[in-house]
Amino acid sequence: MAPRKQSVDTADDQQGSSGRAAGPRGTDAGQDLRLLVRAATMYHLEGLTQAEIAARLGVSRPTAGRLVARARAQGLVHVSVSAPPHLSSSIHTELERAVEETFGLDEVLVIDEVADGSTTGNAALGRAGASVLTRRIQAADTFGFTWGPEQVAVADAMGAAASCQRVVQMDGSMTSVEYHTGVDHALSRFSERLHARPLRLVAPLYVDPETVTAVNRDSILSQSLSAARGAQVMLFGVGSVSTSTTLFEGAFIDAIVLDELVELGAVGEIGGRFYDADGNAVASSLVDRTVSVSLDAVRACPTSILVSGGEHRRESILGALRGGYATILVTDVPTAEWLVLQEKGEQ
Repeated sequence: MAPRKQSVDTADDQQGSSGRAAGPRGTDAGQDLRLLVRAATMYHLEGLTQAEIAARLGVSRPTAGRLVARARAQGLVHVSVSAPPHLSSSIHTELERAVEETFGLDEVLVIDEVADGSTTGNAALGRAGASVLTRRIQAADTFGFTWGPEQVAVADAMGAAASCQRVVQMDGSMTSVEYHTGVDHALSRFSERLHARPLRLVAPLYVDPETVTAVNRDSILSQSLSAARGAQVMLFGVGSVSTSTTLFEGAFIDAIVLDELVELGAVGEIGGRFYDADGNAVASSLVDRTVSVSLDAVRACPTSILVSGGEHRRESILGALRGGYATILVTDVPTAEWLVLQEKGEQ
């Protein structure tokens, strides 16, 4: 019987994590380096799996993995990722990572256009928000959204590449004056594009406390609120605390309530629920009068997408991020840079 050929993987495995062959098949430093370079080239440039590398080099799969790891550890691998020159100025990977790391977010998408509240700015936010939502939403999900111009822009930008089970309005929208919130359009558009069943919350945003209790007990209205509270994906913007906010312009709140909110340190709102600079809920007279998903429910949502930007929204966005209400942020370059500087105490 012919003598059995000794394989390199047996010798490698006898040496453990070093990956250096021993005994009669031992290699010198140059051969060892060659093996590291060869394994790293196969893995990083040729796209081979560790199993394929093992077969090509005649080593075990664990040894192939160790060779690739050692090549990286010894500085033999230098990874470079670059966008095409004509697109590099519009991709802000480093800034996005900085915001993600600063606030512990899952994802940040930064747009080139300045989100100044104009139709153009909102449309840019909408396109970016729609791209994120399309990637994140799943067929069995319930998707909830608050009304506002940025959310309408996201709805308008949606394609038909995703689907979910239900789309639900997260906050009441009826008011005492003629004011176009865009909620009906957004609900219709989202449900159409996501092939989902729409759930409308037919209620004012603010009522007396007894009516809030009645709404939560109502067999129809409570279905919408219950579904919204348990949504797997939420999309929202933030409102500021000023006379330029949509809630003031739409007569949802008056000057007396606005002054109260300012005195309590409110900096922003989500679905009509106000919070301070640290993201803590503000105990105003509106708390027991609000028909919307609570801030705690927003914070508990696995995928909560905040779409907002512009100098007029910076304090509101910062408070929302500090409060942990968003897992994903879509914003513009100046706002992203300001958020990082502000949180690091450099401004």
